Amino acid sequence: MSPEVLYITLLMFLAAALYSSVGHAGASGYLAIMALFSFAPEEMKPTALALNIFVALIATYRFCKAGFFSWKLFYPFAISSIPFAFLGGRMDLHVDTYRIIVGIVLLYAAWRLTATIRNPAIARIPNVWLSVIIGAGLGFVSGLVGVGGGIFLTPLLLLMNWSETKIASGVSAAFILVNSISGIIGNWKNIDHIAPTIIPFAAAAVIGGLMGTHLGTKKFDVKTLRKVLAIVLVIASIKLILT
Repeated sequence: MSPEVLYITLLMFLAAALYSSVGHAGASGYLAIMALFSFAPEEMKPTALALNIFVALIATYRFCKAGFFSWKLFYPFAISSIPFAFLGGRMDLHVDTYRIIVGIVLLYAAWRLTATIRNPAIARIPNVWLSVIIGAGLGFVSGLVGVGGGIFLTPLLLLMNWSETKIASGVSAAFILVNSISGIIGNWKNIDHIAPTIIPFAAAAVIGGLMGTHLGTKKFDVKTLRKVLAIVLVIASIKLILT
């Protein structure tokens, strides 16, 4: 394993551990890392989605097992996001357009990592049709960019008082899982562009996911590390947008 691949693998591990601690799978982190190391855009989306599936599967299992999940909250978002994630995954954007969109998503993810959202005193599940409409939009963007959508769904659930924090993490983990699977199926024609070093990356993501979800369900505080990761996301975003 070359030094560069080793560095990337360690960063993938860190991203998976940090994101999975809050029920996310780390796609925006993986995209940032690949951007920093100048991966080709056609490699980035399928690789990020593939890694997402591994980590989201672990996160979904761990949070559900710990009792942090609501089927009633999850299914309206999922039933519409799945087909729209497939549609988004099928679309191939121009390289420059893709870089700009991913750059914006990374900036948003950086803000999300440092923003503080209070746990709602009383959580109220949203109207089913509103959830379906929102799910469709989030699913499409998820498939288009190569993320699972958790960085959008979690803050929405909390800001709108639709869920308490731990339940939001569990629901987002499952949401990311189904969208990542749907998105990579939609992007199947580019499956051969997955990074050839996917095996060490996947191993690092799985180990990071196991560690992060364990700490996340045990109330682990990762504020400082999340701020460091946010800086990495901003740097990667600027690199993508300006190059």
